[in-house]
Amino acid sequence: MTLAEPAHTNAHTSGYRVAVTADVVRPDGSSVHGDLGFQRLAERGIDWSVLPGDAPVLPPEYFDEVDAVLVMGHTHFDAETVDRTPRLRHIARFGAGYETIDLDACTRAGVVVTNTPTAIRRTLSTAAVTMILGLMHNVVPKDRMVRESRWADREHFRGVGLEGRTLGIVGFGSVGADVAHLMGNFDMTILGTNRSGKSTVADELGVALVPLEELLERSDVVLLTAALTPETTGMIDAEALTRMKSTAFLVNVGRGKLVDTDALREALLENRIAGAGLDVFDPEPLLPDDPILGLDNVLLSPHALGWTDQFTESVSTAALDAIVAIAEGRRADSVLNPEVFETEAWKRKVAAS
Repeated sequence: MTLAEPAHTNAHTSGYRVAVTADVVRPDGSSVHGDLGFQRLAERGIDWSVLPGDAPVLPPEYFDEVDAVLVMGHTHFDAETVDRTPRLRHIARFGAGYETIDLDACTRAGVVVTNTPTAIRRTLSTAAVTMILGLMHNVVPKDRMVRESRWADREHFRGVGLEGRTLGIVGFGSVGADVAHLMGNFDMTILGTNRSGKSTVADELGVALVPLEELLERSDVVLLTAALTPETTGMIDAEALTRMKSTAFLVNVGRGKLVDTDALREALLENRIAGAGLDVFDPEPLLPDDPILGLDNVLLSPHALGWTDQFTESVSTAALDAIVAIAEGRRADSVLNPEVFETEAWKRKVAAS
C-alpha cells in the first residue's frame, strides 16, 4: 500500500516525504493539539501526508514511499516494521516517550529516532504542579459543592498545607528538576530518585537523591515523572503503595503503566493513601464503571493537562526542526540512537536518496 499523492507540496520539492500518524491528526493536517505548523515543511520542499489508518501497529507498506514519519501518539515501530521499510530513515516522536519504538531495531535498519524532551519540560512540570496544588486544596470537590449549593460540606474538605512537607520525585530528570525548581518556594523538603543516583542539577537545587523505598516512606507527595521502561513498568505496585504514608498523595504525569491500577484502586478505596492525581492511566481511557471515577480524593485529567498553546508550538517546532535537519543532511537535536549514523544501513539510505 502506498500513500496517496499529497496535496501539500512545494513547486521546488526535493522529493522528501513525511508521513504523519493519524491518531490525533486529521487528513487535512488539523490536530487536537491545534496548528502543528506543517507549512514549515512545505516551505522547504518537503511533502507531507497523514497516514490513511490508525492502529498501534501499521502495515510496513504504509512507509514504502516515505522518508520520515512523525509519530504523534503511541504507534509501535518494531523490527517487523522497520526491517521492511527500505526507504524510511527517520522516526520523529512528537513528545518525549519512546517506549513503543525499538531503538536497537531502528539502528540496525538505518532509522534515526528523535524526540522532543526539552520542548515538553516546562509544560509537563507546570502540569505536575497544577495537579499537586489542585489535589492538596481539594479544588474539584470544593468547586462541585458551590455549584450544588452544599456550602456546609466545606468543613469536610480542608486542604493539606505544603510548608514543611516532603515532595518525592520519581524519575528525577529534566521534568523532575523543573518541578523541583518551581516548587522550591513552598518550603518543602524535596527528594528524588533516578536510575544513576546522580544529578548535578539535584545538587544545585538541594534535592537529595535517595532509593525509591526511602522516597516512598518519607514523602507526603509522590510525583511520577519517570520514563516507561521494562524496569519502571508497574514500579508503583501493591508493595510500593504499602510503603507510602496513609496521609500521602500519589501524582502521576509520566506514564499510566508506571502504576499497577488495580493496586492503586484498592489502596484508594481502603484509604491506605490520602488520594491521587492522575493525568495518565492504565488502561487509557479508564473504563466508565471504574470506581476511581467516583472518588472525591482523586483528581483526574484525560492525558491532556499539559496541552497548552505553548506546548503545541514548542513540541511541534522541535519535532519539525528535527525532520528538516535530517532531510537536509544535518544532525538533529535529541537523537536517541546516534550510533545509527555509523551503520551501513544508514549510509545506503542516504546514498540512495
